Amino acid sequence: MGILKGTKLNSIINGKCPVCHNESMYKNPNPYILSQTLKMHERCSHCDTKYKIEPSFFYGAMYVSYPVGIAFATAAFVITYLFFEANLVNSFIAIVGTMIVFMPVIMRLSRNIWINFFMKYDPAKDQLSS
Repeated sequence: MGILKGTKLNSIINGKCPVCHNESMYKNPNPYILSQTLKMHERCSHCDTKYKIEPSFFYGAMYVSYPVGIAFATAAFVITYLFFEANLVNSFIAIVGTMIVFMPVIMRLSRNIWINFFMKYDPAKDQLSS
């Protein structure tokens, strides 16, 4: 996503360092390896940004995960109830299934959004040589 480089959207969607957008914040790019879903690098190897600003910093991501989860649940409802014309019980089952399947993605997105509240892209740090 070279077009979005320098935007918070790039960092949020791709899980890149919010300062230089060059390195993934996560040790494993696959969120579905559940034992490693939230394992992050301590610092960016490119710009040396420390991800965990303070102890328990990412507890704030819990506040972000609620509206992100609501967005996923709403999308599941709209798709099943309005497009597939499923009844309410089947729509509810689809919502629960969606929340279970996308839980690792929601957790990472929430962390990505949370850290981007506090850090911004710095083109000078993007240009640093590794």
